[in-house]
Amino acid sequence: MWKSASWMLLLFVWVWATADELDGEVKIEVLFKPEQCTPKSKRGDLLNVHYDGFLAKDGSQFYCSRSDKAGHPQWFVLGVGQIIKGLDIGMMDMCPGEKRKITVPPALAFGVKGKDPVPPNATVIFEVEVYTVSKGPRTMEAFGQMDLDKDKSLTKAEVKQYLKLEYEKGGKPRDDPFYEKMIGDIFHKNDQDRDGLISAKEYNVFKHDEL
Repeated sequence: MWKSASWMLLLFVWVWATADELDGEVKIEVLFKPEQCTPKSKRGDLLNVHYDGFLAKDGSQFYCSRSDKAGHPQWFVLGVGQIIKGLDIGMMDMCPGEKRKITVPPALAFGVKGKDPVPPNATVIFEVEVYTVSKGPRTMEAFGQMDLDKDKSLTKAEVKQYLKLEYEKGGKPRDDPFYEKMIGDIFHKNDQDRDGLISAKEYNVFKHDEL
């Protein structure tokens, strides 16, 4: 059962970046949280999310996932640099259905150069809503489960089978175009030598338990 809007949490959490992660802090405001809040996101998890981006200076919107790419929620692996550092920090410990307002300083967003249409040295605010949290394909355990022939490399078929099983376990099966889009993005980002396989080295899973 969901908490009503009047029970929206006004919990402010300050997350400090370590010295080697640039100066700055991420401010997190939890706007809504389900009473049953599991599982909670962690580094390496696969998230499905809608988010809107605003400039803190004047409140103007520079991005809306609901109007981009046919309005589908965006997916990414948390904590591996697929999104800006501030969101990797600000979206930890979120559960399906949770909504947050995340304020990110320039050093953990788009930096001194900015990124059109975000100007240089801009503090940005993201309003995010998480739809699903599942075990991502970035852990040693997940890599081993996907690597069915144990050759320390992944084919598109192996990745697709793993993703389908994960979504079906969560009671949210998807159609083939959904998986094909995810797989295409995964291989674009990780198949560095473009040989149609993702090696253990390219996934980097044998250097860290979770990436």
